[in-house]
Amino acid sequence: MTSTQPPLLIPIEPRYDEAGFLPAPSNEAARTWLARTELWPENRLALWGGAAHGKTHLLRIWAARHGADLLSGPDLAGFPVIESAAGAAVDDADQADEAALLHLLNTAHDLGRSVLLASREPPARWPVALRDLRSRLRAITTVEIATPDDDLSRRLLLRFLSERRLVADSTLHDRLLTRLPRRPDVLWAAVKRLDHDALASRRRTVSPVMLRAALAAADHDDPENLDDTAGSEPSPGAE
Repeated sequence: MTSTQPPLLIPIEPRYDEAGFLPAPSNEAARTWLARTELWPENRLALWGGAAHGKTHLLRIWAARHGADLLSGPDLAGFPVIESAAGAAVDDADQADEAALLHLLNTAHDLGRSVLLASREPPARWPVALRDLRSRLRAITTVEIATPDDDLSRRLLLRFLSERRLVADSTLHDRLLTRLPRRPDVLWAAVKRLDHDALASRRRTVSPVMLRAALAAADHDDPENLDDTAGSEPSPGAE
């Protein structure tokens, strides 16, 4: 009897260490600001950029380097306490409870501690109801992590394929990079599709048929809404 059960994709744990980050012109400004915490106006900085551009990776590197508290915006509530003298890093800060985030910023200011925020959009564009929070967010220095260039996109693609133990020749690499937008989340979604088909066919070499299927899926799917059955969002260091 032939099993109809879909192939089981093994989750990949994101790497958020400094060694795993890929420096590039698109993230140079962010890396420069994060290396000079003492120059942050009002001890605050916000990283922003598209999906999987490296925001979380850089935020975690900074927090680990300084021993700062690592906080999740969606989990922020009540009256958050900053335990570390180095301050706090808040990922997905735009999803935080407004009153809790305002309290965190005020507490950090009173204690003279740093706060690093990360989000898809700059804080000045967040739909904030609290006037005091809105004014504080508009005053925060922001730095964008830009879209990866061709070189970084290729390095990211090679990393994603390697993490999935997929083998593809340079011609297939070029076709993926030519046909797909230069967005890490799109590349990751395409590699997930390749991995799914590779498991189903019990082969790790990417064939032209598998490539066409991945490109066709990319034309119809929104990577930001994909079911992440292959594991966590990548930590490319691009995000």
